[in-house]
Amino acid sequence: MRRRVRTARTARHAVPPNLTAFPFGLLTTAVGFDVLHLLTGRADFAVTAAHLIAAGVLLGSVTAAGRWLAWLLAPDALGERVRRISLLYRTTNTVVLLLFGTSWLLRQGHQDWLPTWSALGAAWAGLLTAGFGGWLAGELAERLSTGGEHRAVVGTGGTAGPATAP
Repeated sequence: MRRRVRTARTARHAVPPNLTAFPFGLLTTAVGFDVLHLLTGRADFAVTAAHLIAAGVLLGSVTAAGRWLAWLLAPDALGERVRRISLLYRTTNTVVLLLFGTSWLLRQGHQDWLPTWSALGAAWAGLLTAGFGGWLAGELAERLSTGGEHRAVVGTGGTAGPATAP
């Protein structure tokens, strides 16, 4: 008799991974342009950083909304530890978006979008927080086996691991 195995759809499968990496790339590049602005004094770099932050926060908000929705709808088969770390990961990414959004708002209204020190501090804090979020994503993908080729199997006691053949 063949047993039918159902796999849980994780948040990673609900939102394409490239859609998550793109906002992070935009926000990281914005910090790079802020550094270039500080080193050269050119206002063009500050304007570019502000535009990259706006694009990163907008796209990141769409991605985060999809990830939160997928997490809320994910079955309990993912296991308690995976759900806890996943919650921390999503919360961290939301904080990153809030920090960069704050940085963008602090630049608004200044000539040539020149950043204040508080705007730079918010962006740098956002970058450090994003690094922590990246570590959490690696924890989910590698250590807890929720990455691309692994799936949590429903009915195996809530553990995450490779899907078994039917």
